[in-house]
Amino acid sequence: MSPPLAPLFSSARHRAQRDRLVRQPADANFLAPIIAETLLDRLAMVTRDFPRVLLIGAHDAALAAQLRATGAELTILEAGRSLAAATGALTGEADAIDLPFASFDLIVWPGGLDSVNDVPGALVRLRALLAPDGLLLGAFVGDGSLARLRRAVMTDGVRSVARLHPQIDLAAMGNLLQRTGFTMPVVDVDALSVRYGDWFALVRDLRAAGLSSRLSPAPPPLTREEAARIAVAFAGQADPDGRVAENFRLIHFSGWAPHPDQPKPARRGSGTASLAEALKPRD
Repeated sequence: MSPPLAPLFSSARHRAQRDRLVRQPADANFLAPIIAETLLDRLAMVTRDFPRVLLIGAHDAALAAQLRATGAELTILEAGRSLAAATGALTGEADAIDLPFASFDLIVWPGGLDSVNDVPGALVRLRALLAPDGLLLGAFVGDGSLARLRRAVMTDGVRSVARLHPQIDLAAMGNLLQRTGFTMPVVDVDALSVRYGDWFALVRDLRAAGLSSRLSPAPPPLTREEAARIAVAFAGQADPDGRVAENFRLIHFSGWAPHPDQPKPARRGSGTASLAEALKPRD
């Protein structure tokens, strides 16, 4: 019998990162309001009420307040024990939620899906928590993000060890939603470019957003020489004004818990139009 696979991410490091958010200014996490605004815009396009809402992550008090302002009964789940205690949230990991089935009409997850050990398992649990015709709405930093940082940490003179997280791409996320039983899945991406004067400013932003490494086991700490080499390699990718444009690809996703009244996709082969005819040039 094969031994169980070691977890890719450390739950202890995740909790510590989340609890650091308690001690930082509310505006330190620049990504939180950007993600929250986009999720709320998407939610505003849905013409129905969601009386019971689960928010995964207690780091954005403004988002929680806006969800409560809709009149919803809001439950918050938070991995960091100190952050949970400070916000009145339940404590737990998203891929190990133990709450009654069908107890929510809407689940909002503003970041973090890409850093759980069992992504399909987390999605299956969330679908089970949704009432029929309930909505899952979320976002995370996805594939293609932090390309310049990734190049910098692979520079000569830096030990070749995993330091950055693997990333989920757009197509994989759509497939995951379908495989885990969500209907009418929608996945899209917003590209965000942020300009940095140096590598250290980017590192501070990643820590403030809870995006530093959770890999298990933890990679060895950088030596001063390695940090200096990374900083030089990062600066070498600067624009003429001396600043480096780093990209964040924010992948937004949504899916519905099945319900008999939802629209059904057409049966394969039931179309009456010919693709070959449609592609023929017009005279």
